Amino acid sequence: MERLPKIGLPILIVIIILIVFVSKSTVTIGSGEAGVLYKTFGGGVVTDSPPLGEGFHLVAPWNKVIVYEVRQQEVFEKMQVLSSNGLEIKLDASAWFQPDYNKLGLLHQQKGENYVGRVLLPTIRSAARSVVGRYTPEQLYSSKRDAIQKEIFEETKKIVGDQFIQLNEVLVRDVTLPSTIKEAIERKLRQEQEALEYEFRLEKAKKEAERQKIDAEGKAVANQILSASLTDKILKEKGIEATLQLAKSPNAKVVVVGSGNDGLPLILGGNQ
Repeated sequence: MERLPKIGLPILIVIIILIVFVSKSTVTIGSGEAGVLYKTFGGGVVTDSPPLGEGFHLVAPWNKVIVYEVRQQEVFEKMQVLSSNGLEIKLDASAWFQPDYNKLGLLHQQKGENYVGRVLLPTIRSAARSVVGRYTPEQLYSSKRDAIQKEIFEETKKIVGDQFIQLNEVLVRDVTLPSTIKEAIERKLRQEQEALEYEFRLEKAKKEAERQKIDAEGKAVANQILSASLTDKILKEKGIEATLQLAKSPNAKVVVVGSGNDGLPLILGGNQ
């Protein structure tokens, strides 16, 4: 009985050591994450095999696991860049990205955990300066924003693709010009719009004049054809028909007293 405390103490120490050992040997990787294994006595960062995936893992207590988020992330950046004519433009952009899953070990080994600040953001800034420098403020303000966004994305992707980063999209959220330049551009756009509207009205008036001319010419031709077809005989026949119709009217008294110079009857009468 006296020996039990002496035996129990070492057992307790062993149990505590086992608990510490197990706690140091287990790693749980959450959803959307992956782990890079660092072997303290085995060559450092493991780069020749895939990273540790989601879930529970057992590793040697003297090794380390560095956890990275591998789902899509977004980073925002506000920049001051120069246009083609040297004016300062404020650009508000963001990028959708994620680390290259199968090369996560190389990313950690060569770039480190702060790869966004070391690689991605400087590359976006450089690409934005290069792209915006090709355009004038007028183009940046109006029609070229989509083209600029696409070019920044392509130039950034070309660089970070070799840096173990997967770039999904670059979004240009806002382009801010100096107030004086913005007002001048808006004034110019209004003048261009007014000029286009004036040209439209002129074109419309021109087409209407042409339509009226064609209509008048058509009527003139029709009158010429009609005049050529109306002989004296036809006119007399039409006059007689009209006289007969007038004579049948209940509102007039008709007396035929002879014929006129054109051979038609003379009609005299009055309304009742």
